[in-house]
Amino acid sequence: MCLIVFAWKLIPATPLIAASNRDEYYERPSAAAAVWENSPQIFAGRDLRSGGTWMGLTNGNSSDTSQRKFAAITNIRAPSETRAEAASRGELVANYLGGNLSARAYVDTIRPQAHLYNGFNLLLADQDDLIWFSNRNQDDVRNGQPLAAGIYGLSNASLDTPWSKVVKTKAEFASLICQQAPDQAYFEMLSNTTPAPDCRLPDTGISLAMERLLSAACIESPNYGTRVSTLVKMHAEQPAQLIEKFLR
Repeated sequence: MCLIVFAWKLIPATPLIAASNRDEYYERPSAAAAVWENSPQIFAGRDLRSGGTWMGLTNGNSSDTSQRKFAAITNIRAPSETRAEAASRGELVANYLGGNLSARAYVDTIRPQAHLYNGFNLLLADQDDLIWFSNRNQDDVRNGQPLAAGIYGLSNASLDTPWSKVVKTKAEFASLICQQAPDQAYFEMLSNTTPAPDCRLPDTGISLAMERLLSAACIESPNYGTRVSTLVKMHAEQPAQLIEKFLR
C-alpha cells in the first residue's frame, strides 16, 4: 500500500476513518478482504505470495468493540537499502491482528526485530490508541508513540512527509469529513491519476520518469499500479467497516 490518509478521534461516533490505495505489481497474487479461515478474527485482504496483508481489521463483522483492532503498512521507498532476503513486512500486520496484544504492547514486542525488515511504516490501532511505528525515521518523536487526535497522511516516506499526493489527498480528505460525504466521494478522491509537477517531485533514488509515475494518488502503468482502494471506518458502538474497490 502506498497511500493512506486517516482521521483519528475527530468524530466521537467514528474514532477512525482511513482511506487508502494499495500499489503493487499486477502479477503479484492477492485475495480480496474476507474472514481468514486459519485466523477467523481477521478480516483482511491477503498477499497470496507471502501470506501476510497490507491492511485489515479484527471483529470486522462483530458489534463487540472491546477487542477491535486495525492495522496497515506501507513500504519506505529506499531502493539502495532493499534486501531480497528480508522478512515479509505483511506479516507484521497479520501477527498483530491475529494476536491478543494492544497496539503499545505489540510495538514493544517487535521493536527489537524491526531491523530484519526492509523499511516500513506500520499503523496499529485498538480501542484506545493509534500508533505509527517505523524502522526508519527514529528521530521523529511520534515514532512508536500514540498519536494525538488529528488528520494524517502516509505514503512511502515518513508520517506526513509533504509529498504532493499526500498533501493534496489529506486536504481533500479533511474536506470530505467536514462535509460528512458519502463513501463514494472517498473513492473518487482516491482515483485521482494526475501526477505532480516536476518541481514538487521528491528524490527517492529512482528515475525522474518513475518519480512522475508514482506521484499520482492513483497509479496507472502497464505492469504496476493501484490495485485496490479501501475505506475503513471504526465506529464507537457499531460494527467496523472495510469497503474495497478493485482497479486491477
